[in-house]
Amino acid sequence: MFLSWGFFLLINSIICLLISLYIIYFNKFFIIEYMLYSLMNIEIKLYFLVDWISILFLFVVLFVSSMVIIYSDKYMEGDPNKNYFCVMVLLFVLSMVLLILCPNILMIILGWDGLGLVSYCLVIYYQSKDSYNSGMITVMSNRVGDVAILLSLVFLMNFGCYDMLMYNSINIICGIMIIIAGMTKSAQIPFSSWLPAAMAAPTPVSSLVHSSTLVTAGIYLLIRFSFLFKISLFSEMLFFFSSLTLFMAGVGANLEMDFKKIIAFSTLSQLGLIMMILSLGKMEFAFFHLLMHALFKSMLFLCAGLIIHNMGGVQDLRYLGNFFCYSPMVCGCMGLASMSLFGFPFMGGFYSKDLLLEYVYMSVDNMMYMLLLIVSIGLTVMYCMRMLYYVVWKGIMMSMYYSVDMNKMMTIPIYLLSIVVIMLGNILSWLMFSYEELIVLSNFSKMLNLFLIVFVIKIFYLVYINKMKGYSMGSVYKFLSSMWFMSFLTSYIFMCFYKKMSAVSEYDWMWVEEFGPSSLFKGMSSGSMISQWFQNNYLNSILLIIVSLIMMFLFII
Repeated sequence: MFLSWGFFLLINSIICLLISLYIIYFNKFFIIEYMLYSLMNIEIKLYFLVDWISILFLFVVLFVSSMVIIYSDKYMEGDPNKNYFCVMVLLFVLSMVLLILCPNILMIILGWDGLGLVSYCLVIYYQSKDSYNSGMITVMSNRVGDVAILLSLVFLMNFGCYDMLMYNSINIICGIMIIIAGMTKSAQIPFSSWLPAAMAAPTPVSSLVHSSTLVTAGIYLLIRFSFLFKISLFSEMLFFFSSLTLFMAGVGANLEMDFKKIIAFSTLSQLGLIMMILSLGKMEFAFFHLLMHALFKSMLFLCAGLIIHNMGGVQDLRYLGNFFCYSPMVCGCMGLASMSLFGFPFMGGFYSKDLLLEYVYMSVDNMMYMLLLIVSIGLTVMYCMRMLYYVVWKGIMMSMYYSVDMNKMMTIPIYLLSIVVIMLGNILSWLMFSYEELIVLSNFSKMLNLFLIVFVIKIFYLVYINKMKGYSMGSVYKFLSSMWFMSFLTSYIFMCFYKKMSAVSEYDWMWVEEFGPSSLFKGMSSGSMISQWFQNNYLNSILLIIVSLIMMFLFII
């Protein structure tokens, strides 16, 4: 089942690639429209748009999905719910395809809510209490964006048309709602805590979620509404939150010890970078980096899944190490993905990230933002090198050697992705851009990214290779490593519920109980107590005390 669906998606991705080349070369687009219902000025219709943005993104989504499904055939071997997992992944891909091909706000809700629902089912796949809590945080955080989409739908009803291409300007409140929806789905501050929590899902799902599907839905929505960033209010708001997200994720990744969560923080960091360039109005640059990030991030997750799978499920960096002796090819692919992540010259991510950063250097004149960006880029290089140090080179496992099963169904998708990552960056940089506007920089600004990479690698050598002793930061370390307490703040209500539910019995911790009969009983009890309080004539006494205090205050004045 996995292999047949994987090859089916792979063939369709190749077809989408050929169609995208045709559309880009002849500068065409196609619209399929079918009216379902019309009432006064409101039109409800099936609306599909095939242009260079949607078809290129569809190619990347289908290609990554095909590699993940083929990889999952061996990874999920022995799981009794293997077929259920395959069906859920296919539904996840279908929801993303609907979101991509339907630039109609009414139809986007189908794919938008489908992504939220299926992602919840996949996060709770292992059916433990931790995965259940993570799933609830994920789905409840995304409901904020769903409500914002519904509110924007109500505002757009005034125009009588839900097609995104028909708008050049919209109401400010509606624009804020759309930006909030994009920020929740792409996990920008203050909605960032659900992204590391989604790591409770199986690793192939994490590869799909963090590369080309769930987290990219918000960015894709804002790309379609890119005219919003001509207004300075929207541009400055998104730039501020995205730069904070970029910095916070870089710090968190350097202090994290969970292998998968480090990659999750790197996704958060790159999403902040994409949102930053999108807030400056460069939709093409943001889309280019979005495509390249989807490819090398999915490859990084598949490499991580292979390492965790062969190390007995261990995810703590302190118990990994020396995997290069077991599989040099997989470690080489992991190094390739990591170098693409921090923009090493002539890797796949270099062509998009370097272009993006050079435009930011040219456009932004705020020194605080520039300093924050430069520090964040250095942190990206540092956590990539730190991850390679613990997993590939050194570690507690360095003196132990045993046979590792490298199944072809798990390694071939990684090799195919590595070839695409190496080749596609250069090809897309020529296909997508005409370079009508020049990026004019000084020699120092042009070489700044390369200087940063060399400088941070030198710092890494001093800190990790030479074991330079650092100072304990105490509470500051706790603050920085916990996403600035965002996980606690955004999930405090759910934590209270779970503590109450887990105290009842081992199996009676369903959230339905808390929101259903238990909530009804507590509400009725509180209501009866309030009614009894009024019946005992306490109100007159309190009013008399309040009037006395007011008179005393006036007398003193």
